[in-house]
Amino acid sequence: MPVAIPPSSQIEDIVRRIVRQQLAGPSGPPAAAGASAGEPKLVVSISARHVHLTDADVETLFGPGRKLTPHKDLYQDGFYAAEETVMVIGPRRRMLPNVRVLGPTRDYSQVELAFTDGISLGIDLPVRASGKIDGTPGCVLAGPAGVVELKQGVIRAERHVHMNNSDAVRYGVKNGDRMNLKISGPCGMTLEDLLVRADATSKLEVHIDTDEGNACDLDHATKVELVKQEPCKCHDH
Repeated sequence: MPVAIPPSSQIEDIVRRIVRQQLAGPSGPPAAAGASAGEPKLVVSISARHVHLTDADVETLFGPGRKLTPHKDLYQDGFYAAEETVMVIGPRRRMLPNVRVLGPTRDYSQVELAFTDGISLGIDLPVRASGKIDGTPGCVLAGPAGVVELKQGVIRAERHVHMNNSDAVRYGVKNGDRMNLKISGPCGMTLEDLLVRADATSKLEVHIDTDEGNACDLDHATKVELVKQEPCKCHDH
């Protein structure tokens, strides 16, 4: 369904009313599992709503020649929360102000929201791996210098785990496999089907969204454990 875009005069008024607030970074305090000897340290991070932008969209939203200003380094090397924030506008002029931009810039712009954010905006969010945006809903982004209409790119990022190739060998998995995250504590649960994103350099880190983090009360978890999914033992009849 196409996004109902407010008239240009209303968008300009929205842009003028944007309040640039200093917010915390996009990830809440990570929960770390104590690693036994020979085991990698596991970090579980709550990834709050955020936006990835192209260089061109950065200039449209924040002004000609503008570059993202690093504010806070993220756990993965080379990635950061920027000083810049935008307003995300959905259908019927529903909006989320001060959504953090993450750097560095990308070849495509993408908005990652939690399920409850989608309800607030009136957008039915598909669950997708980052970058898999074909056929996804769009939105309007408003910054202090202008607006950008995204034809697609608004998703609920599926839960996933970053790891390097050595970690993958330890767990007996490979890039694209699925794992489960077992969380112990007052609201203990198991989150299934985490996408494995393995490469040469990533640190071992699980990303879940704010809805998932709140549901398992991650702040008070006593233990987090990654478990390899076992093949289905179903028998053909």
